[in-house]
Amino acid sequence: MAALTLQTLLTYVGALMVLAGLGGGVFIAATELRLRGLRRLRLQPAATGGAPGQGTKPKESPLGQQLLAGVRRLGQQSAVRDPAKLSQLRMRLMQAGFYNREAPVIYLGVRAAALVLATIGVVLTLPLVMGKGGTTGLLVAMALSGAAILGPDQVLKKRRTTRELEYADGFPDLLDLLVASVEAGLSLDAAVSRVTDELARRYPNLTVHLRFLVLELRAGRARKDAWSAFADRLGIEDARALATMLRQSEEMGTSLGETLTVFSQDMRTKRMLRAEEKALALSAKLTLPLILFIFPCLLGALMLPAVARMMKVFGGG
Repeated sequence: MAALTLQTLLTYVGALMVLAGLGGGVFIAATELRLRGLRRLRLQPAATGGAPGQGTKPKESPLGQQLLAGVRRLGQQSAVRDPAKLSQLRMRLMQAGFYNREAPVIYLGVRAAALVLATIGVVLTLPLVMGKGGTTGLLVAMALSGAAILGPDQVLKKRRTTRELEYADGFPDLLDLLVASVEAGLSLDAAVSRVTDELARRYPNLTVHLRFLVLELRAGRARKDAWSAFADRLGIEDARALATMLRQSEEMGTSLGETLTVFSQDMRTKRMLRAEEKALALSAKLTLPLILFIFPCLLGALMLPAVARMMKVFGGG
């Protein structure tokens, strides 16, 4: 019994170490991707009067560099096996907020490292599965396998969903500011640059994509291609509709101000309809909590005095 208890304890300790290693690897990789993305988006020090390269490299620990190098090697091996999916994965990562060129390799490396750690954890739980605690060991093994297989994809999906909500909320404001800037006499490219500065505090993630758009337009990329790439990076239908509308307006020679005004009114109408839809769905969503929680409490508060009175009457009789 003592040997079995010690074996069970060692199994739990090994599983916890595997989970800690998995979480640490994911955290280090995500932090590195974010730091590199911020470095690429940072303004040149010469524009602010600073010396080039001054204060732009954060200090990294040797352990973090070694872990990141190992993750990168695993990712490169996975990328070589299936290079066709790299472009799709890069687009998904950009929609989730990872803009580094090495983001797909690091992501694939994190997934491979998670599978390796999960395999080690499952091997450590085999004695527990074969012993008396078979159900507990099986649950631990299933949890490790599920975290390794579905964990990275779920984290990526969660970040992407959160950012898409911010993009959908900020897009009507973006269009309103674009309409105001264009009607004030600015060109579309200058209006985008102006709107980027105005939305920096309220919608920081949307501002990042707008800065990419401004840089592409300044680099000489065709307007329709730059707006199409902007819509693909955002991944929402409103952005795709705006890119299509701007392309058609440029091809047909219609007034850009009037086109943006009509599209902005359409976006405001859609936002109002979404708010009304949420308000109308509130009653249906409250039905289950009312039945499960509020109705029993209300029924108890109404019936308990009568039950107590009847018990007192019949008990005294």
